[in-house]
Amino acid sequence: MTDPPNAALDDVRMRGFRRRAEVQAVLARLQREAAPLAREEVAVTACVGRVLAEELRAPIDVPGFRRAAVDGFAIRGEDSFGASATAPISLSLVGTSLPGRPTRARVGAGEAVRITTGAPLPEGADAVLQAELTRPGRARGGRERVDALGPVAPQRHVGQIGEDVARGAVVLPRGRRLRPADAGVLASLGLARVPVIRRPRLQMLVTGSELVAPGETPGPHQIVDSNSVVIAGLCARDRADMLETLRARDGEDALRPRLDALLTGPADVLLVSGATSVGVEDLMPLLLRERGELLFHGVAMRPSSPTAIGRARDGRLVFLLPGNPVSCLCAYEFFVGPVLRCLGGHPDPWTWPHPRRRLPLGRKLVSKVGRLDFVRVRLAARGGGAGPGLEVIPVATSGASNLSTAVRADGVVLIPPEREGLPEGARVEVLLFDERWAHGATLSERAEDVAARTKEVSP
Repeated sequence: MTDPPNAALDDVRMRGFRRRAEVQAVLARLQREAAPLAREEVAVTACVGRVLAEELRAPIDVPGFRRAAVDGFAIRGEDSFGASATAPISLSLVGTSLPGRPTRARVGAGEAVRITTGAPLPEGADAVLQAELTRPGRARGGRERVDALGPVAPQRHVGQIGEDVARGAVVLPRGRRLRPADAGVLASLGLARVPVIRRPRLQMLVTGSELVAPGETPGPHQIVDSNSVVIAGLCARDRADMLETLRARDGEDALRPRLDALLTGPADVLLVSGATSVGVEDLMPLLLRERGELLFHGVAMRPSSPTAIGRARDGRLVFLLPGNPVSCLCAYEFFVGPVLRCLGGHPDPWTWPHPRRRLPLGRKLVSKVGRLDFVRVRLAARGGGAGPGLEVIPVATSGASNLSTAVRADGVVLIPPEREGLPEGARVEVLLFDERWAHGATLSERAEDVAARTKEVSP
């Protein structure tokens, strides 16, 4: 059953959730809420990884002059016709052309200009005779000469004007994530600044009296906050900027002012870790509702069930994620990451940013109808090494507070809400944490992956 957007927004403290929103309903709402940010200009030297805000056309020809494609001698091609090692044709040298230092000489009949790769082709020449098809000739009348030992056709080994990029041509389309070669082409066109979508900024509020900041030594009954470190890494992957992390102890008097600080800050996306479940001190959903709008509280998934999502009064999205580390990671992957990628203008922001591979299950996976399960798994030799290939073994189906399970895992398997688990031997799609496992997929496995994929749960 799909719940209406605000079906589970009661005070759930010490009561539990009566209903939970379906993952797909939450994602559908987020897709309506999020849109790419405004454009900005960055230096061409800093544009790699950014997303183009507009189509770019070439303002000039590249190259803007005819140039040599090989080292050799610029000549008139017809002057080499009939040349061979046994019947060389002698040409008179009239100059040298180097990159950035062209010759003023004009090539006439029976003449040549020594030239290197990339150097401007002199007037009168229409071809470049490779150096290996020449030898020094006998000087005549005090002028150096070169012998052509083979023919070269006109226009051979000559880079033409606009051969790389022609003036007015579309170089890169709007929405392209720029690669190093793209930046190089833009630089070659003389562009110093590039119009890109602004990088989204995320700020995080970590709650919990038991937590100390990374790098601090925990006292009795305290633990080190790891969520801010994980989220910072995920933000970097999704090409978002993470601002300074805010921290608050439990209790309304501590949470209110820190939430206000978050809401008045400059971030495009706001994130709170903790204080969003069903405990007596889980006040964040109620506090957010006072200061904006609560869209969802409670999602039909495991882990991350207590996730809440709302909006500040100015429309910015606010994510209230569970404090348990794996739950926080899972909720980010499903909801926060896609929104950041969308705001940043990245192509296909709502698809998983992980390499994938389809493999058989080495053990059955148990789930519950009506709930999407995010199951950490590892890849192992099939049959404990007795069979060829790899199989998927669950690392954990619970234990959202144990981040080490995500470290031991090679990826995750999603069990859709309509399934009551998956049997041993079933082929499943693994969302991989490490690209090295994706490279092991054979062509036959890739073909099976396409044929077998009938349904996909994506963020």
